[in-house]
Amino acid sequence: MHYNKIRKMDIANGPGVRVSIFMQGCTFHCKNCFNPETHDFNGGKEFNDEVILKVLELSKYDYIKGLSILGGEPMHPKNIEGTTKLAKAFKEMYPDKTIWVWSGFLYEDLKDKDVLNYIDVLVDGNFKEELHNPMLKYRGSSNQRVIDINKSKKMDKVVEIPLNEEINIRNEVAV
Repeated sequence: MHYNKIRKMDIANGPGVRVSIFMQGCTFHCKNCFNPETHDFNGGKEFNDEVILKVLELSKYDYIKGLSILGGEPMHPKNIEGTTKLAKAFKEMYPDKTIWVWSGFLYEDLKDKDVLNYIDVLVDGNFKEELHNPMLKYRGSSNQRVIDINKSKKMDKVVEIPLNEEINIRNEVAV
C-alpha cells in the first residue's frame, strides 16, 4: 500500500485544523477528479508503521481537531487494511478527535467494514462532474453525502450531517 502526501495543517478537508493523508490508488477515475495523481496504486510512497507514527505525532497538538483520510481511494480493497490500522491507532491515541474519510464507495457497501468502528464521518459517493458545485461544504458534487457514522450505525440507516452553511448557487439571483 502507498500514500501520496500528508498535510500537517489542512483547513479544507473537515472542520477545524486537521492532519490529512491522501492514500494512493483508485479505480474510480472520476472525470475531473481533483487528485488524479493519486490514481496509480504504484505511485506515491510506501505506507507503513512509520507513516502511522508520523501522522500520530503531527496530530498531538491541541489545535489539531482531527484526521482526514482521502485519496485516491482509502476504502479500496488494496488500501482498506492500512486505512483501518491508521484509524484505529488514531482513535486509540486521540479518542476526542474526529476522523473524516472520503470514499467513492457508498456507506451501504462499507457498513460492515471494521474501519467504520473508528471513523466519525464518511463523505461517500463518486465525484460527478455534472453535479459539481464549488459551494458545497466538504464535498465536490451534490450526490455525495456527509454521513454521521455513529448515528447511522445506531439507527441502521444513513444519517447525514446537516450542513446549513451550504449555498445553493442555482437559487441566487444576480443583481
